[in-house]
Amino acid sequence: MTGRQLEHLRLVQQQTDGAKIRVGEINGLMGTAIIKSIDNHQAVLNLTLNIKPPAPLPLTLVMAMPRPKMLRRCLQTMSSMGVKDIYLINSSRVEKSFWQTPLLEKQVVENELILGLEQSRDTILPTVTQKKLFKPFVEDELADIIGESTALVGHPQGSETCPINIQQPTTLVIGPEGGFIPYEIEKLQEVAVKAVTIGPRVLRVETAIPALISRLFPS
Repeated sequence: MTGRQLEHLRLVQQQTDGAKIRVGEINGLMGTAIIKSIDNHQAVLNLTLNIKPPAPLPLTLVMAMPRPKMLRRCLQTMSSMGVKDIYLINSSRVEKSFWQTPLLEKQVVENELILGLEQSRDTILPTVTQKKLFKPFVEDELADIIGESTALVGHPQGSETCPINIQQPTTLVIGPEGGFIPYEIEKLQEVAVKAVTIGPRVLRVETAIPALISRLFPS
């Protein structure tokens, strides 16, 4: 082990030879490891991987591209809460410059997702798909993504209250700050996405994500 994880062992946890730590293999099992040796350059571990990761949420999350400074926190939150299928989409309130951020590079995105996995003791890496054209995505792809799942879009002016403890396959759409414009809500409703609300307040994306997920899947 090297890099950031080595520094965490040495400087934060202050681990030494012989210590027992929790470990996990990306897209594999979890377990424990004994530190055989550790120094400034590497840690050598003796692994025992025999624990299955927690079950993923039966949730596909479709999210309008947030401000880059929020993107890191959103990715970590979704990963730590067990979301495995994530779509970043465009909308009229998403600035074009947002799509130019280096935070969308594959390795950067993966690093943020791994931080979320480490926080929640999980190993299954989510997939993140970028869709930069709203109308073609909704008209040509979203219905297939939804499949037989319950499809919801969080919207302050939603016609119904967001269900609680739904515990069934769900596709959840979350808009940008300020929400989707009426045209976009109409396009979503054309593919059977129901507009639901958790109240009249307009929430930041990073707040809406855990609020809605915790309501749909509280346990």
